[in-house]
Amino acid sequence: MLRSALINVMVAAARKAARGLKRDFGELEQLQVSLKGPGNFVCAADHRAETVLREELGRARPGYGFLGEEGGKLEGTDKTHTWIVDPLDGTTNFLHGIPQFAISIGLEREGTIIAGVIYNPANDELFTAERGKGAFLNEQRLRVAGRRRLADAVVACALPHQGRGDLALFRNELASVQEKVAGLRRFGAASLDLAWTAAGRLDAYWERNLSPWDMAAGILMVREAGGFATDLEGKDAMFASGDILAGNDTMHSELLVLLKQAAAG
Repeated sequence: MLRSALINVMVAAARKAARGLKRDFGELEQLQVSLKGPGNFVCAADHRAETVLREELGRARPGYGFLGEEGGKLEGTDKTHTWIVDPLDGTTNFLHGIPQFAISIGLEREGTIIAGVIYNPANDELFTAERGKGAFLNEQRLRVAGRRRLADAVVACALPHQGRGDLALFRNELASVQEKVAGLRRFGAASLDLAWTAAGRLDAYWERNLSPWDMAAGILMVREAGGFATDLEGKDAMFASGDILAGNDTMHSELLVLLKQAAAG
């Protein structure tokens, strides 16, 4: 598969940042039993990965803006392009030695995501997408699942914990969806949930209270795989609302109705 120069830049940056994450992930087992605990270690790993990404992407595309989870927004001289980056999506998984985490890089041009890379260093799965050119897992073209019945669907969601998110609202949503689907899953990394939806492993995915760097690359991934990704009002305002629903046309439309009903009480 011939990748564009832009995707090659993004992949190279992700792989370089992944080297440090792989090393740090390998050391976590020893840290789990230390008195200090691994929390500070993981925070440092997160920051190091973002620094590598910012430097590598900046070297390849000087002037582009940068929006990162750790460092916030950095304005560039090129006001039309912004990298939207999560250097370690799935921090809690990483902290506990669970190999479900990813580096996520999206590129926004004048308000539209035009390229995305999601890379899980733990299993070397590399998801890429470019606007109008499709979505891929390593060399394989991706298509969203073709299932048409919610009763056959496996759907990923969040599990809000105490102090974060609207627990009562989620319980309503959970009750509404749980009785309609074959299974619900919580994997703990939004970017990979979206990538897996694009790959057809999941039939759909919804979550609230996300940030742009959680979603940017994954939104494009789903759409380029033939799926739909909107906020929970069915609009294209995911970054503003922090909410997302993704799936094929049937799953998306039916879950949108269920989730709206749940939100209405």
